[in-house]
Amino acid sequence: MKTEAIHPEEALSPLQKVLIGLVLLCGFVFSPAAAQAATPHLLYSILLPFQVGGTVKVILPDGSEQPIGRVEMLPEKTRWPAYTATRWGTPGTVAASAVNAIHLLIDIEKGRGRTFSLLPSETIAPAAGPGSALVITGKGGYGLFGGWAPPVGSPVTVISASGEERPLNGGPLPQEGETLRIEVNSSCAPYMIEIENRPGGRVFAWSRSVEQSGVIARVIRPVRGVGRFEGTLFQSVGRLRANHPGVIDISTSPEGEIGGFQIIPFNHAHSAEMEGAWQRTQWLIIDSPDGKTPLTGRPPLFGGILVPGPRETERLWDLWSTYGRRPLVLCRIDGGPWTRLPELIGKQDHALENVTHLRLYFPVVEEPNL
Repeated sequence: MKTEAIHPEEALSPLQKVLIGLVLLCGFVFSPAAAQAATPHLLYSILLPFQVGGTVKVILPDGSEQPIGRVEMLPEKTRWPAYTATRWGTPGTVAASAVNAIHLLIDIEKGRGRTFSLLPSETIAPAAGPGSALVITGKGGYGLFGGWAPPVGSPVTVISASGEERPLNGGPLPQEGETLRIEVNSSCAPYMIEIENRPGGRVFAWSRSVEQSGVIARVIRPVRGVGRFEGTLFQSVGRLRANHPGVIDISTSPEGEIGGFQIIPFNHAHSAEMEGAWQRTQWLIIDSPDGKTPLTGRPPLFGGILVPGPRETERLWDLWSTYGRRPLVLCRIDGGPWTRLPELIGKQDHALENVTHLRLYFPVVEEPNL
């Protein structure tokens, strides 16, 4: 396992260093109460026409448009039951944001979500289910599944041919000729979190304000290895592969290879589909500090903030968004200096045994007010 010792800022470009410094001054917050108190503003909207051949567009607040793909296939049905963590989502919102798929939550029935998915034409996405996806031209990790990906919890509505708008909540699939709209808003977040990768280790959020920094979770079971999480095929080392109400998925493999690990909340670790997380080494299990407040579906870790972010070739609406909207993961080996995550491919049960700390930088999209 080869790693390159660096100071944390050395993993960043010069502009990213400025971004982090300014975010320190900004005072972003991590608590759900603070997030609710803040006034979000619209960053952009995504319009997806329910029409084969229709152009998928990003609409910015100034009215400018950017095409990001074309509709190749419409969904024939929804999927129920969807993956377990949809039970902690909110109907009518994005239930998962990933390089290989975006899942939209329509309803929760008998404790399981009913979903349909947005998929790039080049992808691997078992959670989507056959026939229950709107397919968009393009490759996983780019466009809607990269720089323009909406975070978990983004509201989703349906616009009829006459212009009437309704929530995607409990109703049928949109009909051909209607348009799906996803609204992406700003959010409050820490500028980074640090994880002590040991039983009982702290998950510490950092922001400018001492009152807004602190322990937001505890490690129940540390991560020790990496595994074959298929979606990592479309992401690079030390980048976010996926986020949903019950997972943060981190890639340790370069684009075109498979390898990574996951961070999951304690209550999801007891789901039937996650029982293996207690015996295998590829999952880092965390819980709230008091052990009483579930982390599932809650910001800053499992909703509202994290996105895959743009690839090196992508450009968003300005420099801040282009370079700041890329979550970055660093680590410490045997308590040493911060370094990039090692490149690890496939299933390696003991590859991360010497990782004592992890650091996750959160995305930023605009210049802070100083």
